[in-house]
Amino acid sequence: AMAAEEEEAAVPPQKRFYRQRAHANPLADHTLRYPPRPQDMDWASLFPAFFPPDAPPGTHPARVEFADWGADPLIPAIAPLVSQLSKLFFLFPDPHFKRTKHKWRIISPAMLAEYGYVLRPGGLVYTVTDVPELHQWMLQHFGEHPLFEPLPPAQLAADPLVPLLPAVTEEGQRAQRAGRPP
Repeated sequence: AMAAEEEEAAVPPQKRFYRQRAHANPLADHTLRYPPRPQDMDWASLFPAFFPPDAPPGTHPARVEFADWGADPLIPAIAPLVSQLSKLFFLFPDPHFKRTKHKWRIISPAMLAEYGYVLRPGGLVYTVTDVPELHQWMLQHFGEHPLFEPLPPAQLAADPLVPLLPAVTEEGQRAQRAGRPP
């Protein structure tokens, strides 16, 4: 009887009882809260030792400039290179057509907060898609976010990168061959 109990206990989990995914996007977790601007971040809730609530008036809190998640050997090597980005490119991103998949789009309120943090003031974001619905989605979300503003048409027309972007990716070349304008 004991051998039968041990044999039952040694049975591995059955696949039909578990949901499998090839990959998961940890940034699609919508329980994360992002402040609209970096200066609105409540660091005291995360690091009370550096941002004490009982600090004397006029005391300047510590300024967060770099985050380290266990990369100690890497920090000396990358420290001179750490800076904000001047350009971000979103060229023919996956449109995720189904409404239930919109949360996976690379342009979303939570992700825009991330992009706003890594893009230097005055930095540029370039987007190209051949899907009109996705284009409207991106315009709406960038327009609603306080860290982004549209370029004046004259500046956009003078940018030498703009005419090159529709054909620099394989997806862009496919769209051009199929007659789908960006």
